[in-house]
Amino acid sequence: MQSVLEILQKTTAYFEQKGVPDAKLNAERLMAHVLECTRLDLYLQFERPLTEDLLAALRPLVGRRAKREPLQYIIGETDFLDLKLKCDRRALIPRQETEELADLLIRHFGKTPPASVLDLGTGIGALALSLAQAWPDAAVTAVDVSADALALARENAAANELERVNFLQSDWFAAVNGSFDLIVTNPPYLTEKEMTTAEPEVVKFEPSSALVAGDDGLRDLETIIEKAPKRLTDNGLLVAETGISQHAVLADMARRAGFAKSESQKDLDGRPRFFWAWK
Repeated sequence: MQSVLEILQKTTAYFEQKGVPDAKLNAERLMAHVLECTRLDLYLQFERPLTEDLLAALRPLVGRRAKREPLQYIIGETDFLDLKLKCDRRALIPRQETEELADLLIRHFGKTPPASVLDLGTGIGALALSLAQAWPDAAVTAVDVSADALALARENAAANELERVNFLQSDWFAAVNGSFDLIVTNPPYLTEKEMTTAEPEVVKFEPSSALVAGDDGLRDLETIIEKAPKRLTDNGLLVAETGISQHAVLADMARRAGFAKSESQKDLDGRPRFFWAWK
């Protein structure tokens, strides 16, 4: 029998041949998943012989990743701040920038969190659930137009004991009632052109409706900014994850919609990624 290390080396080489990004990391993540251990524990098992049963479990996963299916869909979960979230093709995989946004909001509000929060386009529920976990007294509503995405978000709420989050099927604000201290959203913001140059993991496997917003990437952001003031409390805040070249246009949209002030905040790579607007 071949050892864990030997199979890892062969899998890494195979992934490199297939153009899989971070080939070694992907090989280790899949091996750890099959062995039901952490990546750190994996390093302590390099000499362990890999039985045929374990190889049989690993092979189809390696084949799927070689075809560029996202690792999170293959493993079936992803980490988001302190949450472990089920992840499959019903919804978009949360990106690092979205995790940064949740952390920014938690730090911004500090010890005085908003009383009411609306998450527009919740997907797997990452923003809504992470904010609900950080702010146990906040009333959190999560909205998505996709019934499949909402079903997945509800599963994640149950798994993380956050069933108090209210889930609502709605095309943005169409079925939303009431007003909120904070509206947060990670809407589609890619252009049609950007989608044609995206990685195969994105183009082939993730729902394009959660990524692309028309030729200029602004269609959904324009709708949200235009309608948000009617759903914000006085001094309420709208925060959106956006494309990095969109903020000048978004600031003009916010002025026309009646927002009192707006600003850009950068992601960890120094790009203008988050748009904040106060009523």
